Amino acid sequence: MAWSSHPRIYEINTWVWLSELSRKHARPITLGKVPSQEWDGIAQLHVDAVWFMGVWERSPDGLAIARTNPSLMNECLRVLPDLTDPDIVGSPYCVRRYVVDAALGGPDGLAEARKQLSARGLRLMLDFVPNHVAPDHPWVGEHPEYFVRGSRVDLERDPASFLERAGQVYACGRDPYFPAWPDVLQLNAFDPGLRRAATETVLDIAGQCDGVRCDMAMLFINSIFERTWGQRAGSKPSTEYWTDLITTVKATHRQFVFMAEAYWDLEWELQQQGFDYCYDKRLYDRLEQGDVEPVRHHLLADSEYQRRLVRFLENHDEPRAAATFSPDKHRAAAVVALTLQGAKLLHEGQFQGRRTRVTVFLGRRPEEPSDLDLERFYHALLRQTAEEPFQSGEWTMCECDGWADNMSCRNLLAWCWKKATARSLVIVNFSGASSQARVRLPWSDVGTGTWSLVDVLSQQRYERSGEEMTGSGFYVSIEPWHWHFLRLEALA
Repeated sequence: MAWSSHPRIYEINTWVWLSELSRKHARPITLGKVPSQEWDGIAQLHVDAVWFMGVWERSPDGLAIARTNPSLMNECLRVLPDLTDPDIVGSPYCVRRYVVDAALGGPDGLAEARKQLSARGLRLMLDFVPNHVAPDHPWVGEHPEYFVRGSRVDLERDPASFLERAGQVYACGRDPYFPAWPDVLQLNAFDPGLRRAATETVLDIAGQCDGVRCDMAMLFINSIFERTWGQRAGSKPSTEYWTDLITTVKATHRQFVFMAEAYWDLEWELQQQGFDYCYDKRLYDRLEQGDVEPVRHHLLADSEYQRRLVRFLENHDEPRAAATFSPDKHRAAAVVALTLQGAKLLHEGQFQGRRTRVTVFLGRRPEEPSDLDLERFYHALLRQTAEEPFQSGEWTMCECDGWADNMSCRNLLAWCWKKATARSLVIVNFSGASSQARVRLPWSDVGTGTWSLVDVLSQQRYERSGEEMTGSGFYVSIEPWHWHFLRLEALA
């Protein structure tokens, strides 16, 4: 089953979701026992794929280490004041084995979940964590050469960054800009044996799903890994880890999708190494900051590069959108993110306006009331963008002109989509001030006839001449944090 050109990927915290379904239906529910109406509900969201975050077997050793971390335990208590021991399930990024956790239904449960999703036209995405594994992962005892190693001097000098296992000292996994993660061991991206084993792991994963989200993918770029670990990593290989792995996997699984969690402006480099999509953290930051000009400049980048970015307003690593954006700004940002080219990442609970970001160590989250107006807005926006030309059409920025005494046009973002006779225009006032402009369409085939412009979210209707739309541009006046989402049809 081929992927959409601009897929919408719905992230679900698997353990939390199944826990809530179990309470809702008053019986234990695992991936293989999800009621059909729950799968139907996901399909009705008009998304293309589900990312079940955190299905792999979690580590008892990692959980024991996490329970000794005061700041983590305080965060768990902040999220769940009625916290109990069973609520702390360990990190899904402290992987003991790439086997579906028995508590979630095991491999058979995942296979059934994939079957149910596929029957509804939905693809399945899972996690791959290249940088580190749990202290009790089988590789620790069987292949210590796969890891970045330390010495007893390192362990004594910096016990927060090194762990001893079976008489060997291992470096804890880390991002070079932050302290080490105490519950995981650092894999060595330069070790040829590790590269082969990781490729075999992903080949196995590819037999169970349609794509992977690769955690902190930029850490395994040769130059980044060398800078982080220096001589401890050994000699830098002549080829890139990701190029080798992705090429091998795609030789067998041609439609398999690789999505990179990526930061530090390394998205383009990861695309060149084979990733289909990379997180667009820069767009998220600029939308959150609310300054429209940096957003506009970001969207002027090469179209092929943008088509392979992942737009989002939240995910499990970011604060909840409803807690970050004001209500009007939230909706305006959603219109921007969901009408751009590229993949879109949506987070379970985002549509309902959940405000509490839940640490991945928890298997339960607090109850929160749903924002029904926000939910209706998201459903309408997703329904409209599930149609052409948004699925496979051509995306183009539009010019917005102002006047010498009124340059509020700079507050507006405008672009259009076109495929055959399907045409749409999106204009967003991404500011707190009422703004006016003349918006010019880039289409040379509009002609001189009259066009009907229907705002599909408000049902307002306008008529404009083709000559005006492509010449001087047609006049718009938009209230703060509002938009026009227009379908264009030529009138006879």
